[in-house]
Amino acid sequence: MEIIDLSTLPQPETQYTEFLKQVCDKFEMDHAAYAGLNPAAGSIHGHVTYDDGWKNHYQEQGFQMIDPTLHMSQRSIAPVDWSRLERSPDFQKVFRDANDFGIGDQGITIPVRGPYGDVGLLSATRDCSREEWKKLVSHVIGDLQSMAVHIHDSVITSDSLNQILYHPTLSSREVEILQWVAAGKSQQDIGDILSISHRTVEVHLRSSREKLNALTTPQAVGRAIGIGLIFPG
Repeated sequence: MEIIDLSTLPQPETQYTEFLKQVCDKFEMDHAAYAGLNPAAGSIHGHVTYDDGWKNHYQEQGFQMIDPTLHMSQRSIAPVDWSRLERSPDFQKVFRDANDFGIGDQGITIPVRGPYGDVGLLSATRDCSREEWKKLVSHVIGDLQSMAVHIHDSVITSDSLNQILYHPTLSSREVEILQWVAAGKSQQDIGDILSISHRTVEVHLRSSREKLNALTTPQAVGRAIGIGLIFPG
């Protein structure tokens, strides 16, 4: 799964840096992180207050593939306190290394579901006693949920990120076939035109539907037209 660092986008990175710093300052947290997961694009996009050493190590180790604070939280509706994850071997593996960078394993992740099957995750951590942590979370959880919605909405509506999130990478053959479908050709017609079997055409169409997060071929064609991959027939 590809990681897209929000700080590398044309959008001013201070927008996200300052937002997460405000989360830390307002709610007395040590660190805050935002991650957005897009199943159609197969990517994770995010920004964190952690230093570059941990960010680089995290990516080098491929922790985004196993990190339960991402994968368990994206399947949850309610906020996930990391104490629920601490028995997971993957959690222990990630945070054993995180501790070397001064990052504790006490935190919470708040999931937000977007309109395209996307999920935004706002996480916050603090190194304190378990009792103090529980008291703090109970006091700020409502505000943190509002913050999670705010940053995810900001991210998915930004033009620069929209191009990355909702412009799936289709092969040239998949684009070609969708263009012929848009022109009104049947699978058999397309197979004859391209000198391939109609079953092969269907395989490419199925792949296109999956990449475009579409249930039907007409829907895939409509989405491909909408993002400029193909043109109306």
